Amino acid sequence: MVEPARLRAEALNVGFNRVPVLRELSFDVPDGKTTVIVGPNACGKSTLLRSLARLERVGAGTVILDGKSIQKQSSKSVAKRLAILPQTPTAPEGLRVKDLVARGRTPHQSPLRQWSVDDARAIEQALHMTGLTDSANRALDTLSGGQRQRAWIAMALAQNTDILLLDEPTTYLDLTHQIELLTLVQKLNQETGRTVAMVLHDINLAARFADQIVALKDGKVRHQGTPDQVVTADIMQDIFDLPCTVIRSPVHDHPLVIPA
Repeated sequence: MVEPARLRAEALNVGFNRVPVLRELSFDVPDGKTTVIVGPNACGKSTLLRSLARLERVGAGTVILDGKSIQKQSSKSVAKRLAILPQTPTAPEGLRVKDLVARGRTPHQSPLRQWSVDDARAIEQALHMTGLTDSANRALDTLSGGQRQRAWIAMALAQNTDILLLDEPTTYLDLTHQIELLTLVQKLNQETGRTVAMVLHDINLAARFADQIVALKDGKVRHQGTPDQVVTADIMQDIFDLPCTVIRSPVHDHPLVIPA
């Protein structure tokens, strides 16, 4: 018998100012895999990711985390199992990298337990995994865009959750830093078994780095499956209204979209 996914959406309805954004949306986030959410602008991608993290008010339906509605769980309990990196995170000017990463330990602390060896070890490991050990004492605003994104991911890693949600983590990065960052995320997934769900705009990057692609349109899951199943000329036309040809990447052997 197949175990249900630890994180899943069931018939979600979410809207703003009475305008529906997500409509009866259901899907599972496969455990231990990387899921990429794609779709046209304003189709509900970020709203879905934020809803999975309990950052949006759900009108109907529910998000299930470990067999229980996420709305019925405490914030600290959720934060010990699920971390989210929003689109444009902000930090105080001059904040050092290691102090930002230390914020990821907040869910594990309390008035009676404010710092521990486990906290120090988690921060050290997060800095090492993201290649920022030598930059730990630098101010965040002195880093390049790619390094700053690594620092924010390090904070999420220090939170030490099994599930990591990333909302457009490659925004404002050049292509080199996009590949570098997504390779890091892929490595984290493969080496630690973390479940990853992220929103990406670039369908070719999604095809390269995803185990599963979820394609949204008009607030609903229109297509879902492996990159080979979802990245086809017919589906790209359906989702993006994009006439195209889909070929195999000669380097990584994944589907590659060539716009007409």
